[in-house]
Amino acid sequence: MKIIHTADIHLGSRMDSRFNKEIADERKAELRNTFKRLVEYAKGNGVSVIMLCGDIFDSDRPFKKDKDFFYSVVTANPDIDFLYLKGNHDISDAIPEELPENLKLFSERWTAYSYGDVVICGTEICPANSSSYYSSLVLEKDKYNIVMLHGQISDNLSGGDINLKRLKNKNIDYLALGHIHKPSQGQIDERGEYIYCGCPEGRGFDEPGEHGFVLLDIEENKHTHTFIPFAQRKINEIDIDITGCKSAYEVYLKVKNSVQFDKRDLYRINLIGEINFDVDRLADDVERLLADSCYFVSVKDKTRRKIDISQYENDLSIKGEFIRTVYNTAELDNEEKMTIINCGLKALDGKEIDL
Repeated sequence: MKIIHTADIHLGSRMDSRFNKEIADERKAELRNTFKRLVEYAKGNGVSVIMLCGDIFDSDRPFKKDKDFFYSVVTANPDIDFLYLKGNHDISDAIPEELPENLKLFSERWTAYSYGDVVICGTEICPANSSSYYSSLVLEKDKYNIVMLHGQISDNLSGGDINLKRLKNKNIDYLALGHIHKPSQGQIDERGEYIYCGCPEGRGFDEPGEHGFVLLDIEENKHTHTFIPFAQRKINEIDIDITGCKSAYEVYLKVKNSVQFDKRDLYRINLIGEINFDVDRLADDVERLLADSCYFVSVKDKTRRKIDISQYENDLSIKGEFIRTVYNTAELDNEEKMTIINCGLKALDGKEIDL
């Protein structure tokens, strides 16, 4: 039996704060397209169940366009069961009154779906069951048990987090998790493991790296699981040390020679190091020069300006007073002094500060 474990698709995500309107609209469409491609992959590879571990939609009141799209895809693939466990983003109004027969839901109580010796159960964590759902989970030892949950792993014994210690020795073979957008895994106990599949498509620069889903292949109560990279575009974050560069164009050349850009992908370039030239809009200038290198690029200036303190010894400006005050503070080492001075000068010039 083959099963796909996915989560955090976030259909309808607002991307206007990340990109201009044209790219934001295109990325929204690409989220839908990635889900469509995932289902096509399932259909072409003998997958009989897709586990949706929460946050299919970005809001509990999704746009009609996204809602109609999701349920149309489900309805058009009756040979695949879609097990939909709601997350913290799609809590209430995402479910239509008439459900497709192949869409299986969960609730605030444990619900189980059986496929021969494979049992998939889940519950939607809420304030009412956040402490009790551990003790109410009962699984048969001789079955292959998959548990679906949406939340953050934590050592907390209460609240909406997931405490792995309280799931030990529960006969769990595979704990399918949603909520964390980066893939990760670990052991629950000698028998079972937990997997965060991550989101299938990164949306912003806070979600860099590989994204996709997990494919489970279960035979005779044994399983293999494989992470399948599947995102339409990869989001990359790269630090480039531009120490020694003397102009924005030299910085551009340093970046171009250091990064193998893929036209399909998105890049966040962090300029680091120490420079001794002053460019008001260095990041903007370099960003414009790199614009044709890939689908989208964002440049952040995280450099430090090389400052000659002696130039400010008799400076009566606010900058001069600030630099002297920091430089003469005995409690700070030189590294701390220069960091504070650089941040302060950026603030005085009305520039963005990246700490």
